[in-house]
Amino acid sequence: MMFAAQASELIDRCRAKGLHIATAESCTGGMVAALITSIAGSSDVFEAGFVTYSNAAKSAMIGVPVELIARLGAVSAEVARAMASGALVHSQAELSVAITGVAGPGGGSVAKPVGLVYLAAARQGGAILERELHLGAIGRDAIRLTATETAIALLYELAGRGP
Repeated sequence: MMFAAQASELIDRCRAKGLHIATAESCTGGMVAALITSIAGSSDVFEAGFVTYSNAAKSAMIGVPVELIARLGAVSAEVARAMASGALVHSQAELSVAITGVAGPGGGSVAKPVGLVYLAAARQGGAILERELHLGAIGRDAIRLTATETAIALLYELAGRGP
């Protein structure tokens, strides 16, 4: 899979700092977890992966408030933050990343077009990094791969903060 070098560097950084990772993925369907776990030795740092594709799964598995999804929709910065926080609460990880977006080719709207992706990476203790991607209709696979690469970069950056 692509981005293996970046995932390997992430694993090395987390191992050196004693950090563990959880993922909460919607439009990527587990691609971040699959990429991390494709690296030998990833069991030292990978704690859990939640594939919360449906709104009901987001609420049931990682505690995203139903009313938040009803008010803002699943594709929002606020839901990405709630997913990242929920992944920390429902695992033993110190770092998490969450992804929610519209991968297409259908399903987009004027307000939330295909290629809109929200990511949030959270660290136990409060630090959160966020990204909003406007990728356009570049194709489902390209949207998902770009979101996966961005998630690895966010985790790497967050793992580098603090002790």
